[in-house]
Amino acid sequence: MSRRTVAATAGRVADHVHRHGLAAIEIVLHGGEPLLAGAGMLDDLVTVFREAAPPHTRIAFSIQTNAVLLDERMLELCLRHGIGVGVSIDGGAEHHNRRRVRRDGASSLAGTHVGLERLTSERFRAAFAGLLCVIDLDSDPVEVYESLLAWRPPGVDFLLPHGNWLVRPAGRVEDETLAPYADWLIALFERWYTAPEHETSLRLFDEIIALLLGGRSRVETVGLTPSTVIVVETDGSIEQVDALKSAYHGAALTGLHVERDDFDAALGHPGIVARQIGVEALGEECARCSIHRVCGGGYYPHRYRPGSGFRNRSVYCADLFKLIVHIGDRIHADLEPVRRRLGQA
Repeated sequence: MSRRTVAATAGRVADHVHRHGLAAIEIVLHGGEPLLAGAGMLDDLVTVFREAAPPHTRIAFSIQTNAVLLDERMLELCLRHGIGVGVSIDGGAEHHNRRRVRRDGASSLAGTHVGLERLTSERFRAAFAGLLCVIDLDSDPVEVYESLLAWRPPGVDFLLPHGNWLVRPAGRVEDETLAPYADWLIALFERWYTAPEHETSLRLFDEIIALLLGGRSRVETVGLTPSTVIVVETDGSIEQVDALKSAYHGAALTGLHVERDDFDAALGHPGIVARQIGVEALGEECARCSIHRVCGGGYYPHRYRPGSGFRNRSVYCADLFKLIVHIGDRIHADLEPVRRRLGQA
């Protein structure tokens, strides 16, 4: 991203914050691999954003990286600016290397481990924001979880692989009596939920539990909370959430640019409108479902079907239903004795 685009983006953020009186915002530096920009560029970028924003606004910066370039200079920068560092890692070597190999075919895990060792050291642990792991059905969920737990992360986000009704995710067959991703996640949930003490936060489960208990979701993958995410690409294009690119070429485009348009202009785009109106954006099948307020129809990019766009249930519908019902049954069973005691009080 050029310095001109950085400055234009920071100006748009500052205008948006001022217009809406925002007390806090989040800026995520993502990629590709954002550390390729170098420590000097990232230092300048964060400084420009902080100087542009009103002094009363709290800015939470974070960065998502594979940790291979996470050296001491970069970590010192993150501590100085309060940048939270999230690391993408897909379990042990066998699982990680199915997707994350170097250009020459060699393992990237060794470099990720070196970066994680620095990040999780006493000197830099304050910058550690958590781990991100894409689910692989060929892996053992408990084994993967425990391999990640060894880093003592403050949280782990397990992600469903991107896919839709045209290009199904691996293992998500047409037979919807099968729910392989739910089975994988339920095994993980039971290991996490039945642990004798709290080990770490698992974001997907935390959000589902909050929704089952009547709360709101803080993420786009479940629930009906309006989307609060906008993406600025390196060329200054203002786009919708980047995961939409997995549906078809151009799916994330808005036609807007930071040098011409403010962020409020994006609120009129049909794709963003659909992420703001909650249940009204759901198709008939979802609206009739007993758990639609928890599921939220599933992650928006996973609903795509040629001919009907995104007004469909998620390609992971069977998995989400089975998982949410399982978690709901477990939570409500554990709460029932408490309800009875309160009723007798």
